[in-house]
Amino acid sequence: MAHAVLLVEDDKSIATVITEALRDDGFDVTRCESIAQRDVLLAERRFDVMLTDVVLEDGDGLASIEAVRAQAPDMPVIVLSAQNTLDTAVRASDSDAFEYFPKPFDLDELTQAVTQAVASRPASQDQVADDDDALPLIGRSPAMQGVFRMITRVLRNDLTVLITGESGTGKELVAEAIHELGSRKTGPFVAVNMAAIPHDLLESELFGHERGAFTGAVGQQIGKFEQANGGTLFLDEIGDMPAEAQTRLLRALQSGKIRRVGGRQEIGVDVRIVAATNRDLTPMISDGRFREDLYYRLNVVPIHLPPLRERREDIGALVRHFLGQAAAEGLPARQALSSGVEALEQRDWRGNVRELRNAVFRLALMARDDVIDRSAVEDVLPQSALDPNTGEKCGFEAAVEDWVEDVRPPDGTLYHAALAAFETPLFELALARTGGNQLRAARLLGINRNTLRKRLSELGIAPEDFGPRR
Repeated sequence: MAHAVLLVEDDKSIATVITEALRDDGFDVTRCESIAQRDVLLAERRFDVMLTDVVLEDGDGLASIEAVRAQAPDMPVIVLSAQNTLDTAVRASDSDAFEYFPKPFDLDELTQAVTQAVASRPASQDQVADDDDALPLIGRSPAMQGVFRMITRVLRNDLTVLITGESGTGKELVAEAIHELGSRKTGPFVAVNMAAIPHDLLESELFGHERGAFTGAVGQQIGKFEQANGGTLFLDEIGDMPAEAQTRLLRALQSGKIRRVGGRQEIGVDVRIVAATNRDLTPMISDGRFREDLYYRLNVVPIHLPPLRERREDIGALVRHFLGQAAAEGLPARQALSSGVEALEQRDWRGNVRELRNAVFRLALMARDDVIDRSAVEDVLPQSALDPNTGEKCGFEAAVEDWVEDVRPPDGTLYHAALAAFETPLFELALARTGGNQLRAARLLGINRNTLRKRLSELGIAPEDFGPRR
C-alpha cells in the first residue's frame, strides 16, 4: 500500500512539481490549498506525512500547526516556505517540524525527507497486526534521525551496506527498509543468519550444491545467492562467518558470480548485499578471525544503530507503539502515563528495543489498571534485575550466583555441574522452538547433530516430548 501524503500548498506550479515527484516515488499524494481544506481532510482519513506551506490563502500554516497535532499527533510535518528568514526557521523548529525547506529547494532532498519521515512514524494498528514480531524504526532522537538519513541515502543505489549495533536494536528491520523502499523492492529479500547455520553447511546454504557434492546431497540445491537474484541478500551476524566461507564470499562479491558446492559452472548473480553484526570487527581483523579485504568490501556504507540507552527520548513513542501492538493482538488496551514512561526511561534495556517490547507486552497483560504509571512499572517489572545504577549484579551473572548459592556443588565439580544445569534448559528451549526436530535444534544451537543427540541422552531429555501435540 502506497504511503499517503497531504500537501498543503496554494502555489499550483510548485504543488504540481512536488506531487509528480512524490508520485514517481510511489507516494499517494492528496493536495489542498487552505487550512480549512487541510482540517477537513485530516478529519476524514489518516496521512503518513504532511507537507505545508507557511503563507496560505486563509492564514498561517505554521501558526495553526497545533490543530494538526490535535488530529494527528504522531504525523510528521515538513514545512515549506518562501519566507527565508531566521524567524521562520526558528518557528518551524519550535513547532517540532520534522524538516524545514526554504524555497527554492532541491526536489531530491525533499523526496528523501518524505521517505525518512514516513519511516519514522509508528505503524498503524492495521500495519501492526500484519507483522506482530517486527521491531519498529521509531524515533525523533538525533541518533535515529541520523539512521533515517543514512537509509534514505542508499535507496537509489546498490551500494553494499554494513549495519552495526547491539542485539535487539532492529538491524534486520533496517535491512528490510532499505529493500522495501529502494529500487529492488520488486525483487526477493532473503535473510540468512550466519550464527544459526553449522559451519560445515554454510557454504552450501549460501551458494547451493550439486547432487553428490557431499554425503547427504541427494539432489541439486539452490543457495541464498541465487534465491536473492534481482533483490537483496541480508547476511546477518557476519562476524560469525568461518574463514573459508569468508574467502568464497569475497570472491563472489568481487566477481558477481558464484559456484555451487561440487559444481564447475560459474553462475552470475545480481544481488544487493546488506550485512549486519553485533560484534566489533576491528579486533577480529587484528587477530585474523575476519578478513580485512572482506570488511572493506562490506563496509561501503556503514549504518550504526544506537542502543536504546543512548536514545531514551524515543522510549515514549516506542511504548505507545507497543501498547497499540499488544491491543491489536488481543491483550488489554492500556494507556501509558508520563510517570510510567519516565520509569521505563530510567531502565538500562540491555536487550534494547526487543527487550522493551517484551516488557511492554508484559505490562499490557499484567497491569491492574487501564493506565500504566510508575507504580505499575515497579510492580510488574522489578528494578532489582535491571538497574545498572544499584551496583548489584543482574541478568545472567546474577542467575549464576544464585544457582551456585542454592546448589553449592562440591569443590572440583562446579564447572561440569554448572554446564549441565545450563545445557538442560538451553536444549529444552531449542527443542521447543523447533518442535522436537533435532536437526533444526542443532542448527539453531550451532552444534553438530550427533553432539546434540549424545548430550540429550546423557541429560535424560526426550525430544519427542517437544513434538507437536496430537
